[in-house]
Amino acid sequence: MDTLIPDRLSTLGHPQRLAVFRLLMRRYPNRVPATELAHALDLKPNTLSGYVSSLLHAGLISQERVGTSLRYAVDMEAIQATIGFLLHDCCRGRPEICLPFANDAAHRFPEMGDRKFNVLFICTGNSARSIFAEAILRDLSPDRFNVYSAGTKPNSDLNGFALEVLKQNGHDVSVLRAKNIGEFQTDDAPALDFVFTVCDQAANDDCPAWRDQTISAHWGLPDPVKVQGADAEKSLAFRQTYGALRNRMTGFAALPIASLDRISLQKAVDDIGQIKDKG
Repeated sequence: MDTLIPDRLSTLGHPQRLAVFRLLMRRYPNRVPATELAHALDLKPNTLSGYVSSLLHAGLISQERVGTSLRYAVDMEAIQATIGFLLHDCCRGRPEICLPFANDAAHRFPEMGDRKFNVLFICTGNSARSIFAEAILRDLSPDRFNVYSAGTKPNSDLNGFALEVLKQNGHDVSVLRAKNIGEFQTDDAPALDFVFTVCDQAANDDCPAWRDQTISAHWGLPDPVKVQGADAEKSLAFRQTYGALRNRMTGFAALPIASLDRISLQKAVDDIGQIKDKG
């Protein structure tokens, strides 16, 4: 047995250390600055330092210095080893415990008749980035995807600059509206195949886990709404965000979803989130 595993389990038994770990999992494979972790979890810097020190000591996360900033990410190999130990050693391969996980890992997304995949994009305000993603993917591949977007704290209106960029690119904006994420967490909501967060704040929010076989990933982009300056500068920021999201939607629409197992599909969507932004 890996001698670190008891330490890892003990470390994650602390609610606040677990909260740090869970946030980093939602942001994987991105590295998150310590200042952002502290702000998102409402922790004092010295308190956060103690928590990340414990997670580092247990080998659950890694640290990297970028300039004057310390950034953290989950160590996925360590997590795999820990979960593997629990399933194969502690559970001793008992099928009533392990089989659901084994089935989930091998799960494929078959093309069944006219079945389309349900995709949800989430950001905070649901007024620009997630609206861009919804409109782009819906028009790019209407026969393969039902596309939705929502916000954790949606604005009452869609952003005017965002709407103008969508119109310039030939999208029908009449079908778009700001929606609350709660609409997709009810019993009668569509079963979601994919959920993507397109802003860091939405990924930092501790939302309930999605039911069923949902694949999720973080495709965070800077918020064009926060750009200051003349209208021309703001408009450029929105066009660049639109271009970056279109690159990611193109990559996603090209995936051979039905032929990939769940692990390969998860890696593929994680990789798309790392595509360099291009306007």
